[in-house]
Amino acid sequence: MKIHLFDKIISPHLTEKSTNLSEQNKIIFKVPKKANKKNLKKNIEKIFKVNVTKINIINKKTRTKSTNRGSKKILGYKKAIVTIKKGQNIDLTSGI
Repeated sequence: MKIHLFDKIISPHLTEKSTNLSEQNKIIFKVPKKANKKNLKKNIEKIFKVNVTKINIINKKTRTKSTNRGSKKILGYKKAIVTIKKGQNIDLTSGI
């Protein structure tokens, strides 16, 4: 089975905090649990044609949330904070 470039990036993680980080040339992506920095850097540079200077990976664990109808399981995921070279940008609103 051949792995495609887009298999390394699940989706952009768009929140208020991630929007504020975009002013510092940082973009946040949800990535698969097996993703690593080396492969992510190579794939993001190929897909978006930018120079990646730094990648930080955060592992969000699975947790349970109490609701008034019982408890709910919230699945964990991995997200990558990608810092790109100053002056470059990634437009997440347009298609690739």
